[in-house]
Amino acid sequence: QVQLVESGGGSVQAGGSLRLSCAASRYTYSSSCMGWFRQAPGKEREGVAAIYISGGSTVYADSVKGRFTISQDNAKNTLYLQMNSLKPEDTGMYYCAADSPSDYWACPSKFRRLAFGYWGQGTQVTVSS
Repeated sequence: QVQLVESGGGSVQAGGSLRLSCAASRYTYSSSCMGWFRQAPGKEREGVAAIYISGGSTVYADSVKGRFTISQDNAKNTLYLQMNSLKPEDTGMYYCAADSPSDYWACPSKFRRLAFGYWGQGTQVTVSS
C-alpha cells in the first residue's frame, strides 16, 4: 500500500515563500515519477511540477517556472516543493502524487495527463494579496 503524506501548507502574503513536503512510505521510491499538483476552488486540478526520482529530471508548469523548485531527499523518501514569490493565484489544495514503476521518458507525459496512480490527501496553500 502506497502512502503519501503532504505537509507544509499554510497562509502567506503575496511575495512570501512556503516549502511543501511529501513523505512516501512502503513504496518503490527509486523508479518513480513523482509530482505536485494543485486545485483551486471551482477549477480543475493542474500540474505544478514533476521529477523522475532516479535521474532527477524535472518538468514545470509555465506558471511556476523560476519561482517553484521540486527536489527530493532519497535518504528520507521525501519530495519537496519550494515555492517562492507566491501569488494569490497560487492558492489551492496542493497534492503530492506518484507513479511507480515508471520510465524516465514517460514522466513528462504522465505529468501533462495527470496520470499518476497514487495521491496524497493534500495540503492547503492560501496566498493573500
